[in-house]
Amino acid sequence: MYRYDEYDQAIVDARVEEFRDQVNRRLAGEMSEDQFKPLRLMNGLYLQLHAYMLRVAIPYGTLSGKQMHMLAHIARTYDKDYGHFTTRQNIQYNWIKLSDAPNILAELATVEMHAIQTSGNCIRNISSDQYAGAAADEVEDPRPWAELLRQWSTFHPEFSYLPRKFKIAVVGCEEDRAAVKLHDIGLQLHRNDAGETGFRVFVGGGMGRTPMIAPVIREFLPKADFLAYMEACLRVYNRFGRRDNLYKARIKILVHEIGADEYRRQVEEEFLHTKTLGLDAPEAEFARIAATFAPPAYETGLSDDIDRSDPDFALWLDQQVAPHKTPGYAIVNISLKPTTGIPGDASSAQIDLMADLGEAYSFDELRITHAQNVVLPHVKKADLYTIWQQLDAAGLATPNLDLIGDIIACPGLDYCSLANARSIPLAQKIAGRFADLGKQRDLGELKLKISGCINACGHHHAGHIGILGVDRKGEENYQLSFGGSAAEDTSIAKIIGPGFSEDGVVDAIEKAVDVYTTLRADGERFIDTYRRVGDAPFKEAIYG
Repeated sequence: MYRYDEYDQAIVDARVEEFRDQVNRRLAGEMSEDQFKPLRLMNGLYLQLHAYMLRVAIPYGTLSGKQMHMLAHIARTYDKDYGHFTTRQNIQYNWIKLSDAPNILAELATVEMHAIQTSGNCIRNISSDQYAGAAADEVEDPRPWAELLRQWSTFHPEFSYLPRKFKIAVVGCEEDRAAVKLHDIGLQLHRNDAGETGFRVFVGGGMGRTPMIAPVIREFLPKADFLAYMEACLRVYNRFGRRDNLYKARIKILVHEIGADEYRRQVEEEFLHTKTLGLDAPEAEFARIAATFAPPAYETGLSDDIDRSDPDFALWLDQQVAPHKTPGYAIVNISLKPTTGIPGDASSAQIDLMADLGEAYSFDELRITHAQNVVLPHVKKADLYTIWQQLDAAGLATPNLDLIGDIIACPGLDYCSLANARSIPLAQKIAGRFADLGKQRDLGELKLKISGCINACGHHHAGHIGILGVDRKGEENYQLSFGGSAAEDTSIAKIIGPGFSEDGVVDAIEKAVDVYTTLRADGERFIDTYRRVGDAPFKEAIYG
């Protein structure tokens, strides 16, 4: 994984001391909240319903055991002994004292971490595939390119005050585990007919108030033009993006209003200029970055045999373990979704355990996923049983990956000042209703996602079943949507009818699942059946 050089460390250390001075001035009353707000947001500090929330960046979801231990230390020392892993591969702490924030950032800096650009109208944390560098179907590890984007975008003087926040994802294979078509810019490494590797460029996707799927702006972008083309894409947006209307400020609105063809034309025109500026990294610099992502020293001659005699272990193997590109190794998915637990939450003890396992069994590497789980990317199959035993003892071995119990949920009205409804209690009720793991496995892949407001931090638009919390005359109400997907078959979920109370939406989901089990054909997922039969049978069952 990438390691800071002297410039990275100097930048982060200087930012910490700058923010310490700003916090001291705020606490001394020398600065108003209106003056302080843009400064704290630049450092990932939000003021929520009950306390400050700090969002810490985990670039492309990759971190070391030492960094994971630091996250546990912060949870234990400065929060209420837990952290919340997010759908952007970050971690949030919900109970931060303002006076502690500079010390937290200083401690993060000692392990090459920060909270820079995790908020504000700038380029946010670059995200990627949680299996990057380990997946068998990968054309190329996308993380060196994500790291290059991180370095290019951090404190970029032209893009520090964009019309609105900006999110970029990079993947290295045809299977999309990072929802690239639902990003402001999505990048997919692939090979052209000549066998050259470059990028398919999607621009103008997003969720929120107006969900849109990004069109392809460039089918093949040569690696040599990578940053010059990104610069052109951002310049066109920065020049013409709406600044007069918060709800129409995202790049998806610009691309939609002027059309993909016109946006493409303007980018290509701008690209003729940016490609002459020498923006792309010299080969030696990119080689330096790429070398930090070199594959681990895998052992050879390892057996692929696994003793499956323990039925609970065998069940976990089938659900939580993914194929690795190297014989004798596997990818372990750690569930942060225990039945009736809080999706994405982990205690300091659990975070420490995952750090220990990463250090001992995964070449000192862990990943955070878009689904609020954690991955050990490089595990010897011979170690899987030992790992499972330790995870099971810590409540981290629920075998529910991609099942209805693997719910994505934002913090909702329990914490967030923007939310209209609670997400966490609803997620817990749904998980309780479908607690039977045998039933979950029979239902198969069924991705359920909950957002407490239209900002869609729970990605409800991309759920096979999506739930949006709204305010209905002062009461919490929940809209139900079907048919969304964030994968390579990207689609936006469709609202099926009037909303429900908290208990009512749980009942409605159970009725929808019953319709699915009645109508599904062999091998069909929930979304496949829904796409084949349409709304009508689901509406009939739910609304009568």
